[in-house]
Amino acid sequence: MPVNKLARNKFDYQALAQFRYEIRRFINFSEQAARDAGMEPKQHQALLAIEGLPATQRATIGVLAERLQIQHHSAVELVDRLQARGLLKRARSRADRREVLLALTPRGAKLLKELSLPHLAELRGAGATLLRALQAVMRAASHPRALQRQAAPSRRNHRASKSRDARK
Repeated sequence: MPVNKLARNKFDYQALAQFRYEIRRFINFSEQAARDAGMEPKQHQALLAIEGLPATQRATIGVLAERLQIQHHSAVELVDRLQARGLLKRARSRADRREVLLALTPRGAKLLKELSLPHLAELRGAGATLLRALQAVMRAASHPRALQRQAAPSRRNHRASKSRDARK
């Protein structure tokens, strides 16, 4: 294998690993900030997801479940806990009484703002590093032929091992 192809293969893994590392660092920061504020990280994520929805989207439990990538029943439990803490309220939709809309209470909005300020400061500090890592991954991903060539030997090896297994 030529040296430049070997270096590119290694770089692709390094770029992806670095990007994941930078994301993980930010997530760890975010989770710790939520705990320091006396709430579970998912609760903070729920408040942010609801408050940060596009104006064209209604805050429902189904939408929250999708935004947090959790099951519907888990979103219901999360909303129950946030409502019990006075951070979130539910209201029936006037247009469709079956639909339950979610909204932050003033207390929930205040807590979210208090948590968002340090997050923005962290992103100001770590943003350039995160952006460089993302750009490196995107550069690596912009060479699909190189990625296909990397995957091809493993497919050939897989076929060869299947035919060896069939002969046994």
